[in-house]
Amino acid sequence: MDNIEDTIQNACMVNREQGTYCKLKRVLDLIFSLFVGTCILPVILVAAICIIVEDPGNPFYLQKRLGLMGKEFTLIKLRSMKVNAEAAGPQWAQKDDPRVTKVGRFIRKTRIDELPQLLNVFMGDMSVIGPRPERAIFVQEFSVESPDFPKRMEVKPGLTGWAQINGGYDITPKEKLELDLYYIHHVNWLLDIKILIKTVRIVLTGDGAR
Repeated sequence: MDNIEDTIQNACMVNREQGTYCKLKRVLDLIFSLFVGTCILPVILVAAICIIVEDPGNPFYLQKRLGLMGKEFTLIKLRSMKVNAEAAGPQWAQKDDPRVTKVGRFIRKTRIDELPQLLNVFMGDMSVIGPRPERAIFVQEFSVESPDFPKRMEVKPGLTGWAQINGGYDITPKEKLELDLYYIHHVNWLLDIKILIKTVRIVLTGDGAR
């Protein structure tokens, strides 16, 4: 808990120092989420129907995550796993995870499963670019080995980010932390543009999916 409290204090300082950047980024997040969200709504609906046909149940997956300053919010995704995927409790997703459905493998490879999070961006819980938000149970678990893990919450979490484009799913929590801290310490518009460009390439090629 001390780590998270320190993170809250550091996040406040980071946001004060980058006030103009954060305000403009929020405006761009709103514009992006509205425009892109409207354009890809048919894709989300088709994917949702395919999910239900293969594995009946709610096509959307709602999960509590920790965002900026450790604030909890509900993350929205298209369901890529079987309905009872976590019957045995929370599990860290693995490469070639047997819980993933056939439709799930496709929407993960193309990142379609992440598209509903544009609503999270619009609501202000997330940004287009930033560290991926984690569940509280995993933040606590990973903090045992990497005490600085909560520092990832010093900036707003994002749909894509430095760790996502440089490691994808197949990196350890420690590697994810190192990449996310690099972004937090070097955040600027040029870095954000670089992340967006590489994200487009990854979506088109399906690199890093699991």
